Amino acid sequence: MAGRSASQASAGELLELVRSGRATTRGALQQVTGLSRATVGQRLDRLFRAGWLREGAGGPVDSPLGGRPSITLEFDDAHAVVLTADLDTRHARAAVLTLSGEILAEHGGTLVIEDGPEPVLGELGRWFAELLEKAGRGAREVCGIGLAVPGPVDCETGRVIQPPIMPGWDGYDIRGRLARAFTEHTGAGEVPVLVDNDANLMAYGEQRTGYPHCSAFVLVKVSTGIGAGVVVDGSLYRGIDGGAGDIGHIRVPEGADVLCRCGSYGCLAAVASGGAVARRLAEAGVPAASGADVRDLLEAGHPEATGLAREAGRRVGDVLATVVTLLNPGVLMIAGDLAGTPFVTGVRELLYQRALPRSTARLDVVTSRLGERAGLVGAGALVVEHLYAPERVEERLRALGV
Repeated sequence: MAGRSASQASAGELLELVRSGRATTRGALQQVTGLSRATVGQRLDRLFRAGWLREGAGGPVDSPLGGRPSITLEFDDAHAVVLTADLDTRHARAAVLTLSGEILAEHGGTLVIEDGPEPVLGELGRWFAELLEKAGRGAREVCGIGLAVPGPVDCETGRVIQPPIMPGWDGYDIRGRLARAFTEHTGAGEVPVLVDNDANLMAYGEQRTGYPHCSAFVLVKVSTGIGAGVVVDGSLYRGIDGGAGDIGHIRVPEGADVLCRCGSYGCLAAVASGGAVARRLAEAGVPAASGADVRDLLEAGHPEATGLAREAGRRVGDVLATVVTLLNPGVLMIAGDLAGTPFVTGVRELLYQRALPRSTARLDVVTSRLGERAGLVGAGALVVEHLYAPERVEERLRALGV
């Protein structure tokens, strides 16, 4: 509430104080905001009438004279649900989540992104309707939808910008089509839709749930392509128009003669992604067409896949030495289809060899905690943070007439 007088502290700002744990009793809210008891009560009453707050157990008695314990205030994460989906090149996952990120129902299946946005988003609408029924929740309980896509996204418009592995999606109105698909399959009114890059949302989900106190967090997803998500001081870093983290298209000497799907030669993704490893395996007579196929071979201990994954890890580790030097993160997480021991071993070999010791002295190199659910959880967190931001709370309370 920097820059605002105490008397201006809104219901949305009180909700933010409760959600963050900074003030969870009426007395604490008075103390933090400087508002009177009556004003705090009036603003909390709006939040209670909206169903967004509930009373919890009594807290400790602070006064040495004793008295009744203070009643704690809690964000009611059961009053609505969020729908999320994570698209990969040939597979997708979708889920129903509580406002605190608990997955109530989920589904994964084949969904080919090259088929284009119309059929893919229409099918997601059908999945959402089935998942709500499975979770026992009504369509009118949905407060928002979050979608992760494997391409750069302008977060202001929700449109992908020149995505190398999403033909037919460039500039498409994803938000509008997915909102309509939800309505078509559920009969409910349209809800807000947020779209972001898959690596961004994986990073957001992993940082929020596993490393909330890490002020500089980097996640690298290596599947059919390669991308990175960066969370700084709790916020996603997207760059000027959503292109931050696209490390798969950094040029590397080893790939000078290799054509990337983006149309350029020498990209890291062309020589070290799951798709690149799959191509080399196929050339050697091993059936593999995608990062998911490589993952299956690695899990089976296939020797050639193991060797190529470690080599790919070394190439990615060489690039990550520069990333680590530039960003100085506390956590570097490796995720995606290739994120097993061979690949991570290769990353470590080159990263620690090429980066300055000072850049890696306090660095933890780890693998995903949430696995295939990371993008779903991150998309849910993005929707909740957006809808319950103080300024949006005021708009929504007015719309509800409270």
